[in-house]
Amino acid sequence: MGSTASLPTFKDGTYRDDFSFKNSPETVLRAPFPFDKDEYMYAVNMELHKDGRKGTAYEQPIDVDEHYVAEMRDRALVLDEDPLRCQSQPHMEMAGWDTLELLMECKAASYPEAFSLERDGDQWHWINRPMGIDQRFTFGDATTLPYGPFEYITRQAQGDFVVLDERHGNLWMDAGMVTTQADWSLDFDIGMNFFEWHAPVPLAHEKGIFTRALKYLLAVQQANPARRLNWTMTVNPRLDTSPENYHQWGPENTHITPENVADKLFLRIELQSFWRLPRSNAILFPIRCYLLSMRDLSTVPKWATRMHRVLKSLPPELSTYKGLDNFRGTAIDWLSQFDDGSPTSSGPFPD
Repeated sequence: MGSTASLPTFKDGTYRDDFSFKNSPETVLRAPFPFDKDEYMYAVNMELHKDGRKGTAYEQPIDVDEHYVAEMRDRALVLDEDPLRCQSQPHMEMAGWDTLELLMECKAASYPEAFSLERDGDQWHWINRPMGIDQRFTFGDATTLPYGPFEYITRQAQGDFVVLDERHGNLWMDAGMVTTQADWSLDFDIGMNFFEWHAPVPLAHEKGIFTRALKYLLAVQQANPARRLNWTMTVNPRLDTSPENYHQWGPENTHITPENVADKLFLRIELQSFWRLPRSNAILFPIRCYLLSMRDLSTVPKWATRMHRVLKSLPPELSTYKGLDNFRGTAIDWLSQFDDGSPTSSGPFPD
């Protein structure tokens, strides 16, 4: 566990209706920009999830930023509309308690002014000050919590969470809290194995990427979590871009114009991490979503230049798979003003 971090001031903001979500300049700069060079192709791109750079989303094992309270409010709205966004198969109960322990420990250690955890044997006391929660419960006894352990704690943590059960040399998606996903469905994928739920991804299977990724994940040890980045693009700062709600967000993909692209089109970044859980031996897979508008990117010259080059050189199959075809050209045209052809420095961080 790293040193403690100071919390930002939590901002109001909405991810639906009037879309009042907005990043502060500090939040833009700490985002995990997903491109370390001027082009993109699928890769395993795993690394150990530790030694995070100070002042970035990598600094703490479980990141909390200025959007925490607003994002948790949006999660509650999604669950009210569709309780099946959180599911856990019966044999995953212990993995739920593992997840609860991990997230409570990480938050209390990283942000002690906001979260605290006291333990006396199996009698635990959890305080979440930003959400006004003060809960005493018996670890291992789900009747002492208002929800099952997995749902209880993931209602209090940014990003989606999937729990992967290891058996027969594969990983199976057997539990999840999924309300901020990029066009995939927990209800459809639950019970599938690693290759089945990745089946729609183009180009990667032929390159053997998922075979290598599974081998890496099966070797993840308890003390050494791993991470990788993924990305797509989203019209409006909408967290819930699920297939179930496609009728709400799908038509928005045709609404991008040269006049609104700067503020209406967002780079959607996923910081994915992988944690071996101690009692269940399952792997917890947090998928944390960060949203940066094209205007946000333009405040970091290297990022605007690189985004322009990535979109220009993106293979057509990936553009179609990621749903970018309706607005990719408009984004390339707008970003071109920030690209004078000069070389960019290596790595993803701002100069």
